[in-house]
Amino acid sequence: MGRLKNQVALVTGGSRGIGAATAQIFAAEGARVVITHRDSADEATAVVEALPGDGHRVIQASAVDSDALARAAASVAETEGRLDVLVNNAARSRPIPHGDFDALDDEFFDAIMQTNVRGVFATVRAFRSLLAYDGGGVVVNVSSLAARMAEGSNIAYSASKAALDNMTVSLARALAPEIRVVSVAPGLVLTKFTSTWAPEVRQRQIDRTPLGRLATPEDIGRAILAVATDLTATTGAVVPVDGGRQLG
Repeated sequence: MGRLKNQVALVTGGSRGIGAATAQIFAAEGARVVITHRDSADEATAVVEALPGDGHRVIQASAVDSDALARAAASVAETEGRLDVLVNNAARSRPIPHGDFDALDDEFFDAIMQTNVRGVFATVRAFRSLLAYDGGGVVVNVSSLAARMAEGSNIAYSASKAALDNMTVSLARALAPEIRVVSVAPGLVLTKFTSTWAPEVRQRQIDRTPLGRLATPEDIGRAILAVATDLTATTGAVVPVDGGRQLG
């Protein structure tokens, strides 16, 4: 019997990477999975079609569009009738050297904050009533080691993830006892982005990681599953999944 049998999970930004891996793991544990996306319908549909079990579906809803989020919540209420796990995975970024202030213009800085911080709050706000139903659910925010080490893809991204971890604590306090809120903070993850790096660059990152490897999207998905199913007395915390990178 799956640990999420008869439960419903929604994964934002579930069309690739960590979101897609989490959807796969949740479906394998018996959950009905709803994936939201901003502008990647084909990829999201492909992820849903590959999930084990029945009842999975895709909803188009950007994290920065509160009206779309409200419609998504109404759709889940009507179709699934409940929401047990909300995984806030949708995020924006791109590599910009931290010293290149001109490349990080105001428009992109604001876009990162809108998606990575305000978007998470807006998503929780939209789905709060569903999450509080039938004993309460859990929100898992996908953060980053960049929140602590400030070494992310750009300065705004690192700052946004630090703000997200801070907001996780505030949300956990505000939503207790019905809803738990936890951040899962990956370090570098083996995704399409890191797979394009030169081997020597990737090896330098591995050498800085005590466990001697980068995490996979599945590693992060399993940590999110653990928060949802096993860490039932945990809220307002940040769970690192970084191979011990923060120890360096």
